Amino acid sequence: MLIRVQTNIGQWRIGNITPDSTGQDVLNEISKTRPHVSYINPLSLDRVYQTPLNVNQPLSQQSIIHGTMLYCRVDESTAVSTSTAAANDPNAISEIGQGGVAGGGNPKHLKRVIGADGSIQLVHDPSAATSSGGDKSFRKGMLPLRDMKMSWTLKEFVAMDEQFNFKIQRQTERWVGEGGVSLDQESANSFQSYLRTFSFQRQRFGFLYGKFINEEEKDEDKYPQRETLFGTELPGTEIKRHRKNTKVVVEAIYEPPQDSDPDSPEGFIVLDDPMEETVDNLANMLGLQKVGWIFGHPPREKGFQMSAAEIIMAAELQLESAGGLEPTPFVTVKVTVGDDGNVSFEAFQVSKQCMEMVAEEALTIGENPGFCYVKDTFTAIQEGKGSKTVENNFFLTVVPIVQHSSETFVSQFPKANRDHDSRHQTHDEMKNQLSKSGTAGWKFEDLLADFNLLIYLCKFLDVQTDVAKICQSIVNGVPLEEGYKLIIASMAGLDNAY
Repeated sequence: MLIRVQTNIGQWRIGNITPDSTGQDVLNEISKTRPHVSYINPLSLDRVYQTPLNVNQPLSQQSIIHGTMLYCRVDESTAVSTSTAAANDPNAISEIGQGGVAGGGNPKHLKRVIGADGSIQLVHDPSAATSSGGDKSFRKGMLPLRDMKMSWTLKEFVAMDEQFNFKIQRQTERWVGEGGVSLDQESANSFQSYLRTFSFQRQRFGFLYGKFINEEEKDEDKYPQRETLFGTELPGTEIKRHRKNTKVVVEAIYEPPQDSDPDSPEGFIVLDDPMEETVDNLANMLGLQKVGWIFGHPPREKGFQMSAAEIIMAAELQLESAGGLEPTPFVTVKVTVGDDGNVSFEAFQVSKQCMEMVAEEALTIGENPGFCYVKDTFTAIQEGKGSKTVENNFFLTVVPIVQHSSETFVSQFPKANRDHDSRHQTHDEMKNQLSKSGTAGWKFEDLLADFNLLIYLCKFLDVQTDVAKICQSIVNGVPLEEGYKLIIASMAGLDNAY
């Protein structure tokens, strides 16, 4: 199987491992091409390095499957790729030969560089790999077969070739039940109102936080089902059934730091978010999790749902949510305005095949945003013929979408990371919101149950103690301790009038 490692200097693809391999085996595979690598943050299952990879435990016991993404930070000066080990193994498949899979190399496609410690190291020279291969290359950007291994059987060749072929099929089944996705009305209205400020000419995105509501287990699901032949069950043919989520309930939207950029494929540039870990921890304390993402875009021609950049981003987020190439109820919601001035929300998921192609880095962005372009190393087969593009709609499944008014949360506080907005996150805005306590049926705890207000409070209060107590009060529907009320009221300048 293959797993991916996202580092601060790029993404690595690690092959030559199985579900029974351990975390140490992964490190060993990395060390074959990067023997001097020094880890600033060790391999982890999450992007904030809170769940380190267990080096002694099998990958299968750590929920690591084909396509799973791991994370680490490394010292860039120690991460130079060398191929000394591969030079001693004429049958090793090179890193270039597998499109970036950690493995060996070939002296014909190496160059010498001086490492940080003054040693001379061999590193891959992609220009040499492509030029020397010429027409003899197995596939464009890859080595000739003889440079990978001296002898091949037909079976080996076919198996090798099949790794780079994708027979494009439309996925008719979505991974969310009939309930679809339900957006909190206040949160959705705030997002679209901000986009309307710019006449929907600026693209923007946010993360959806809420809950996956699982469908109830049926009696027939409690017993293993098997395939049958002439009415007789066949042993060892248990059918694995994935329970759908009847509904994805969205309670809040968080808009991370971003710059509007009409020249970028997505229409925006994602910036580093110092609050990322805090937001996820806050959501967890509120019983919420990241359930999807939302983006807004200018009006488009009829039938043009999502651009190639948006398709690829949706697939990456689904892979992250699923922890690999598995079904996931994670949703994509898009919002735009029609010719009549009415705003519309639509929800989608990308297919498992799309997730697989993105995991293999087979898709890229081209001239026509309505199509995903297939990299030269790979082949997409449509109607029995090879194709270098795939229409985006082939990858999409439609998810029903409705709105609701949250029974627990409000969305009145100014949203984070917005420029050119009439309101900003300040203590005065906090005072305006909390001063409603005792009027029109509002309680202090009701007004605190605002995801973006709580994010703002995380900048001033201890998240693990103070904010945790506030979240506990909100989730359990019990009054907040007077001491915490006093602290928050003092911050807001309420003079104890709460």
